[in-house]
Amino acid sequence: MSSAPLSLKRLGWALAAIVFVADQISKFLILDLFSSGPQAVQVWSFFNLVMAWNPGVSFGMFGAIGAWGPWILVAITAIISVVLAVWLGRAENRLTAVSLGLILGGAVGNIIDRVRFGAVVDFLDVHVMGYHWPAFNVADSAITVGAVFLILESLFYSSEKPKTDT
Repeated sequence: MSSAPLSLKRLGWALAAIVFVADQISKFLILDLFSSGPQAVQVWSFFNLVMAWNPGVSFGMFGAIGAWGPWILVAITAIISVVLAVWLGRAENRLTAVSLGLILGGAVGNIIDRVRFGAVVDFLDVHVMGYHWPAFNVADSAITVGAVFLILESLFYSSEKPKTDT
């Protein structure tokens, strides 16, 4: 596999940096808001800001794996992040670079939380028609969107290069 064009690498890394910074700033603001304030802030009838510590992964899975849990999750996420960074270095199209940038920025944002706090700061709380989605954050959103983009790419875009007649 060849190296990605520099512009694709830059795009992916720039997006990862933007996601990471947005995630960390939003968590800083939420921690400040809820440090001595309300338990929840209703933004719209279906959307609240809350403060929730998530010791696990998405939707609280693996949250009860013990004292070493956060460090195990840090190690696993760090390894996956390295693999994704290598993949980004070899990205052959814009959608792959964008997808990997979103996932990397979100993954690193959540790694930082686990190292600093032993859990991830979740604060976006959505509830519609009686269904209440587990709280999540900017990093989780970026990871989800990036993963959906990768799935769509694998379903609808061919990675094969057209053959040329010689």
